[in-house]
Amino acid sequence: MLRRNLLWIAIGLFLAVVLVSAAYLGDMNRAYERVSKKSTLMPSPYGDIEFTEGGSGPDVLVIHGSGGGYDQGELLAQAVLGDGFHWITPSRFGYLHSTFHDGATFDDQARAYAYLLDQLGIKKVAVVALSHGGPSALLFALLYPERVSSLTLISCGVASSASTDQVQANQKGDMLVTIFKYDQLYWAFTKLFRKQLMELMGANDAVIASLTPGQQELADKVIDYMNPVSLRSDGAAFDNKAVMPNERIAAIRAPTLIFHATDDMLQLYHNAEFAASTIPGANLVSFQRGGHLLMCVEQPTIRNATQKHILDHIDG
Repeated sequence: MLRRNLLWIAIGLFLAVVLVSAAYLGDMNRAYERVSKKSTLMPSPYGDIEFTEGGSGPDVLVIHGSGGGYDQGELLAQAVLGDGFHWITPSRFGYLHSTFHDGATFDDQARAYAYLLDQLGIKKVAVVALSHGGPSALLFALLYPERVSSLTLISCGVASSASTDQVQANQKGDMLVTIFKYDQLYWAFTKLFRKQLMELMGANDAVIASLTPGQQELADKVIDYMNPVSLRSDGAAFDNKAVMPNERIAAIRAPTLIFHATDDMLQLYHNAEFAASTIPGANLVSFQRGGHLLMCVEQPTIRNATQKHILDHIDG
């Protein structure tokens, strides 16, 4: 009897491994296929720049956050712009098929944006950035003031800090960098510990519990579109260590709109306060809840305000 029970346990474990392996391989094959053919690679002095573009209307440079790539940029464009704008969504250094070089800086990334736009024949853009897309977006506005009609920051990183809360947020960033090294590990987290992963990515229990089906769908896309993470690990590590813009942003003159939640546990609210108090004329729109999933939680509000902000300054 014992031998028979052990045999059935062994068979059950074998079948479980087979099923999990098949699910993982299926998801990874779809993820790699999704990011393998759609984009364009442009050689540049900064290495290959990967990008996509779509829509029609005023030109908007859309800059993704950590763990992203052009595909997250497309999600951001769809969520806050729609089809009434011509959006350009580059993969930042070390994300997907964009080159990463040791010693690269956010200033270099800003210069790479300028090169990309030059090759596309685009002189001036509105800029929309998410999360850790913020530093290079701010520096692009700083280095190329004549090329930026407006700047919109959604839950963005801006400045370094030595506060206890920031140290804890940095530890979360370090954990995400470790997870992003391995496709298997990130995939397992998304299947077994999705709630904990969302917490690690800056959303508290109250925010997660209150998501509507539509908000959950967008949040799930953001999470699932990070697969395959191994193609994003260099970029995530770069984001976690590169020097922030800090006080340099005082020289920005682009009309700036800032969205941030006070309960964001990944990009802390001090980033928004610092940007609003340092960039001349910046407008801060604060939310009491939403965490780092603010784009998902407050999509209609952010969408309407972003579109108006861009259109109001398109000739600026």
